[in-house]
Amino acid sequence: MSTNKQQNPASFPFNKVLVIAGFIILLSVLGYYGNKTVQTYLGQQAIEETGLDQRTLKQALEVAKSSNKLVLTDMSAIWCPSCRKLDKQVFSNEQVKSQINQDFVYARIEYDSPAGERFMQDYQVTGFPTLLILNAEGENLVQLPVSYEPEAFLTTLQKVVAAIPPL
Repeated sequence: MSTNKQQNPASFPFNKVLVIAGFIILLSVLGYYGNKTVQTYLGQQAIEETGLDQRTLKQALEVAKSSNKLVLTDMSAIWCPSCRKLDKQVFSNEQVKSQINQDFVYARIEYDSPAGERFMQDYQVTGFPTLLILNAEGENLVQLPVSYEPEAFLTTLQKVVAAIPPL
């Protein structure tokens, strides 16, 4: 007596399609999270390389009040390649850091955080990186153009300092 079971030929291709689709979805999910993990790691490295003090907006506003400085806010996402480029090419530049530390209080606002959500709503920020200059009361004075050239960025900071009277 033969125990060979006959497989329904119509169901086999469907099962095969489901397996392939599941495999593709699994690879996509793993690829996404793997990429995000790598980008986050690289972003954290770039932030650390800047050497800038990492303050929350609240902390920066408090320091700005006591030091009579403006606040330079950097709305960024840790996994964002453009934000990482800004950190590596501009904020890591010694002249730029010196100008920031002399005339501003730096605050980095992380997109993927409750503070980032509030910042985007409060200041109508729609993307990143976004650089705003605030006074010590938190009022937006100017949005800076994003430049990946340290010299151009430095010139912009100097123009802001010249145009906005001391607090």
